[in-house]
Amino acid sequence: MSFDNVCKILAEKYPTEFVSWLLAEEPTKVKVLKTELSLEPIRADSVTFLQTENRILHIEFQTRTISNPPLPFRMLDYSVRLIRQYNVPVTQVIIFLQETDNEIAFIEEYINETTNHRYRVIRMWEQDSALFLDNPALLPLAPLTLTTSPRGLLSQFAQSVAKILNMEVRQNIAAYTGILAGLRFEKNLIRQLLREDVMQESVIYQDILQKGKQQGKEEGKQQGKQEEACRFLIRLLNRRFGEIDSSIIERIQGLSTEQLEILGEEFVDFSAISDLVTLLEQQENN
Repeated sequence: MSFDNVCKILAEKYPTEFVSWLLAEEPTKVKVLKTELSLEPIRADSVTFLQTENRILHIEFQTRTISNPPLPFRMLDYSVRLIRQYNVPVTQVIIFLQETDNEIAFIEEYINETTNHRYRVIRMWEQDSALFLDNPALLPLAPLTLTTSPRGLLSQFAQSVAKILNMEVRQNIAAYTGILAGLRFEKNLIRQLLREDVMQESVIYQDILQKGKQQGKEEGKQQGKQEEACRFLIRLLNRRFGEIDSSIIERIQGLSTEQLEILGEEFVDFSAISDLVTLLEQQENN
């Protein structure tokens, strides 16, 4: 199940509420933009672009800190493409859903010799739960917020859901939260406090489950291809140069299938292990 995709659904279903939260303004009109930008397409499963009258809000939902290319560079890339395509200011926000101490969740800029690009970072585990408990559109994020009593927070959420009068909305909000709460709580506790039958009656819940299963199959296929390409390349390198240092193997394992294929094509021209290290550095910097 893709937790960040659930957040993408929420942001696109309730764009005005997300703009009000992240830009601290009450927009009169919000348009959800397509996530594929011009030039070479970017895969954007967990990205939402919301256009107000004079600004684009780019929201990136993340459960993981590992990204290829790295998140700071991706934010710069998105910003340049958005400004080129729409010619308006862009506010960018990365929302980390699951608590982590990885430094990438605390970085708010991309810096190189000539560029300093800034963006905002929101760590859900540091956010005041009151804002989310009082807003149905943001309610599914409430279980991820700051609390000294996680069980009590989930109980508060269940009470807030019960107050939603519209049955369809109540079912969908419960469904969204039942999924996101899995980032922090055991399934049994979620089932105790959120009626599972209510969640499962939601058409949205069933759709998310189906898409999650399909995405899981696709990701499994891609991961299988990457792992197979990685094992094959490492065998070739070991045969050519002897046992490869573990630090180099780790760097190879972090490459995408496409990068591994390029490395395999260049392999025939390697005369020393230093050639491999040089190409790895080029791959990692691209």
